[in-house]
Amino acid sequence: MPEKEERIIAMLIYLVSFVTTFIGPLVIWLVKKNDSEFIDYHGREYLNFLITMTVYSIISAILVVVLIGLLLLWIIGIAALILTIVAAIKAYEGEHYRFPFIFRIL
Repeated sequence: MPEKEERIIAMLIYLVSFVTTFIGPLVIWLVKKNDSEFIDYHGREYLNFLITMTVYSIISAILVVVLIGLLLLWIIGIAALILTIVAAIKAYEGEHYRFPFIFRIL
């Protein structure tokens, strides 16, 4: 079980993403990734999630032309919100949460 400080920092990666989608989590991850495997895991997982959601959003924006994209954009937005909250809770509980349907690039 990771220490409480590690769990809080991993949770902050997700919570800061509501204010600064990319820069905040990236800074936290880059500063703390060498201190803890747990923080490194959650930082990589969030950045992979962000990359995947960006790709899905671009595809949905293109599909707006045929109207299905509007529905997909709503679904992606709601899913991103819910999955980020779930990941923050799991990080605080000390679990290695894996987002479903994402590309593992990092």
